[in-house]
Formats: sequence, structure tokens, C-alpha cells
Amino acid sequence: MAYQTLIVERDGPTAIVTINRPQALNALNQTVLDELAAVFDALETDASVRAVIITGAGDRAFVAGADIAELAALPDAEAATHKARAGHKVTERMEHSRLPIIMAINGFALGGGLELAMAGDIRVAAATAKLGQPEVNLGIISGFGGTQRLPRLVGQGMASYLLLSGEMIGAEEAKQAGLVEKVVPPGQLMAECKRLASVIASKGPRAVALTKQVIHKGLQTDLHTGLEIEAEAFGSIATTNDAREGTRAFLEKRAPKFTGT
Repeated sequence: MAYQTLIVERDGPTAIVTINRPQALNALNQTVLDELAAVFDALETDASVRAVIITGAGDRAFVAGADIAELAALPDAEAATHKARAGHKVTERMEHSRLPIIMAINGFALGGGLELAMAGDIRVAAATAKLGQPEVNLGIISGFGGTQRLPRLVGQGMASYLLLSGEMIGAEEAKQAGLVEKVVPPGQLMAECKRLASVIASKGPRAVALTKQVIHKGLQTDLHTGLEIEAEAFGSIATTNDAREGTRAFLEKRAPKFTGT
């Protein structure tokens, strides 16, 4: 499928999705949101895809935010609510995907860009990246999940600082806060993301998908309920073909050959 605002490439079992609006610092307009939803629908059904990397075109921005021109043109509260829900649809689609998603943050990740990044599973940032939720500078609030995901990742205090001040932080400070997992030199960003995606793609695909699902379910509940979710999930996968292959390969001191069954 051809996309207007995305470039989709393959690196073995990894799909690389590049948001391609460099002239607008890869801002999220409605077309980008619609195409991101469509690309995940396509990738989800392709069994040969084991991991996804999302990045932005150029070297200035991952995604610099939502499209301000579209926001300024919103006619009323109903239209604005619909816009927020369109963003939620994409980010929740990513969270519910079976695929592990690595965000390659190559520059500015601001507003809707940071909200998109937070919907991924692992965030790797170039050392030159800048992150923030500057919506209050425009007299609005985060609408694509920032007020909900940011406190879950970095705690209430740090989230309040970013959401209420609108200030940006650098990649290293974001790592210290728990907002990104790794920081690498800009020239090594895609190589590191591809390496990490390849490592994950080599594992049992059902185990990877189920681990992601259990993490997200557990975060929505108390510890006791989360442990029950984990126990049931463990029971459902422990006797699969992949589980038998993985344990047998370990005992036989060889690499496993997972089939996803």
C-alpha cells in the first residue's frame, strides 16, 4: 500500500515506519494519524513482521507535535474532542498491537510527538533529542494521551513539571526520568534500534506478544490482580510448541527455532 505521509521499509523481520513530513517537522496531521492506524492494521496481519521501529524523516525532528494549523481551525468543542479521540485511536492501536514497537527519537519529540513516542514499548533517543509537552504554551492541554501516559512513566511530579511548564528536556534528563530507555549518539540511533529490534524478533513471537499484553493489562490494575493475569497468561503459553522448542533447545544447548505456534 502506498502512503502519502509514511515510508514503510523492511529490515528482515523488522518493519521501519518513517513519518515523512520533514517540511513540517513531521507534525501529526489527520492524514498521518489515519495512515499510522492503517499501517498497523497491515503489519498486524503479516506474520513475517516481528518488530516495528518508528522514526521521523530528517535529522531535526522525530515528531514536533500535532499540526497546529489543524488545531487552530477546529470550529468547536465537539470537533476538538473528535481530534483527541483520533489520536487516542492510534496510540491505543499501538499499545494493543502484538508487535513490539521501538521509537527512534531522532530530534524534537514534542506535544503529540512525545505522546506518540510514549505509546511505543521502548524509546531510544539520539543524544541531541529534545522532549516535552508544550501544549500549555498554546493555551491548550495535551490531547493525545500525555496527561495519562506521562505520569505512569515518570511519576506525578515530573509529569506535572513537563505538562504545566511546557519546558523541554534533553535526552539524558529524559533517560534519568524514565521517559526514554537508552540514549545514543545521533549517528548510531538507527543501528541501535535495528539491533534491539533484531534481538527481540529472535525470541518466541507469542511470548513477546503476550508479555506486552500482560504488561499493559497489569499497569491498569492492582498488584494481586496483575499477578493473576500473569499466572493465567503463563499457563496459556507454557505448553505451546514454541515453549517446548525453547526449553528443549536450552537443554540441548542450541539456538531455538520458533514458529509462533
